[in-house]
Amino acid sequence: MGKTLVAYFSPTGHTAKLAETLAKEVKGDLYEIKPVEKYSAKDLDWTDGNSRSSKEMQDKTSRPSIITADLPNIEEYSVVFVGFPIWWYIAPAIVNTFLEACDLSGKTVVPFATSGGSGMGKTNDYLRPSCKGATVKDGKVFSPSANKTELKKWAETKI
Repeated sequence: MGKTLVAYFSPTGHTAKLAETLAKEVKGDLYEIKPVEKYSAKDLDWTDGNSRSSKEMQDKTSRPSIITADLPNIEEYSVVFVGFPIWWYIAPAIVNTFLEACDLSGKTVVPFATSGGSGMGKTNDYLRPSCKGATVKDGKVFSPSANKTELKKWAETKI
């Protein structure tokens, strides 16, 4: 069995805290999905239909550029947890960019998310096509301050 990777996208830092805790609990490697162009507060304003995040989420083919120079060697991993904030009831498009940059054949992909109040929505439906050859498990939304026991118990059911 290969190693475990905890990859995450966290423009405001909330998901980063959760990912760090999860990585410690599953003894996994931590990797931050970084956009080439950082998101400003204005970019993240979901109430503005012209904001960058709103435009990306309206276009289901949008794939924001990520920094790929430090992509992990995905061959080393059998399980990839991927974390993100929920945007418009699904994962941000940049998560698809990351998943499509990796050969996930034979891997298990497990989404996890933070949210201000919504659930996972249709997240897996939108992520699955980006995970060719992988098994995509049902994900879960957590509070950014979820405790390590809760995360570990959940993660153990996914590995």
